Amino acid sequence: MSIQTIRNVFSVDTGYRLSDDQMVNHFPNHYELTRKDLMIKNIKRYRKELEKESSPLAEKDDNGKYIYLDFVPVTFMLPADYNLFVEEFRKNPSSTWIMKPCGKAQGKGIFLINKLSQIKKWSRDSRTSTFMAASSGKEAYVISLYIDNPLLIGGKKFDLRLYVLVTTYRPLKCYMYKLGFCRFCTVKYTPSTSELDNMFVHLTNVAIQKHGDDYNHVHGGKWTVSNLRLYLESTRGKEVTGRLFDQIHWIVVQSLKAVAPVMNNDKHCFECYGYDIIIDDKLKPWLIEVNASPSLTSSTANDRILKYNLINDTLNIVTPNGEIPDCRWNRSPPREALGNYQVLYDEEQAQSENAERDLRSRSGQSLGSKGTKGSAGVRVSAATWK
Repeated sequence: MSIQTIRNVFSVDTGYRLSDDQMVNHFPNHYELTRKDLMIKNIKRYRKELEKESSPLAEKDDNGKYIYLDFVPVTFMLPADYNLFVEEFRKNPSSTWIMKPCGKAQGKGIFLINKLSQIKKWSRDSRTSTFMAASSGKEAYVISLYIDNPLLIGGKKFDLRLYVLVTTYRPLKCYMYKLGFCRFCTVKYTPSTSELDNMFVHLTNVAIQKHGDDYNHVHGGKWTVSNLRLYLESTRGKEVTGRLFDQIHWIVVQSLKAVAPVMNNDKHCFECYGYDIIIDDKLKPWLIEVNASPSLTSSTANDRILKYNLINDTLNIVTPNGEIPDCRWNRSPPREALGNYQVLYDEEQAQSENAERDLRSRSGQSLGSKGTKGSAGVRVSAATWK
């Protein structure tokens, strides 16, 4: 179902009631994660709540930065946070920022700025309420500190598109698809201010890159995650690469935990999200955005196979054994039904393991192999989990 159809299905005005054998592919208020402004708002709230609880996850370094939860670039909502943004901008006036409309995809409406006057000029020239009237329900923008030191391969910028399936938010259960891919720009990256307007340098969206003169229709500017991993293991080392992917998994789980309390966890719903991650030259991953309807159209032959398998594997988890859908299923498909998915986080299992760990520690028993699991129920590393 499209996002609009989902909106109609769950609208209080339609009065539509789903039966037990009907499952739909979006949660009613998925936008809490997939709208750029709401995602940032929920992550900020999640951090503050952890701070109030004195959680070690909210620990900060000497500069006041989160040690474990610093995974989104500094971001402000416009026009609401304009004064806060100006204050931050003036701390480092040589920085570059990227502006994005909150509710658009495929790189539409995005541009880069490095002067305050550019925002004022754009606001004046647009002569629309997109910037000036966010409070009236019209579209607002987010402005984020631009990652100007991205990891480059062949001199080109790229990002990761990863697919994450959520079958329930309370308790949280999510799966990572192993066959994600990298999307490359067609033009070599330069931080030069003279190229700020060249989207073929800065934006990895296929919807933009396919119009470039250097776009390759055979491979579509895409590289599999397994190829990226192999490349990084050979150039940076296996341990460092493993830590990077642990950090990416950590980001995904924490972003889902941030929205879980506000998500309408309807039993008829599941959702496959498209996570966009950028890696900087220090091998630090950054969450850029989450897509509610990641593109399922194919630009290459390999793309077509990947997305066919993605749909197939998703349906096999949601409707195990190809049976008639049943919203009352226990959300624990058999291992053979996972296909190319792997369980990323199972809150129920994690709580059970924690309870067992506490019981063993109180009775003085050895934890054995159980001690190698972190609170997320996945393989962890000291750098990414605490």
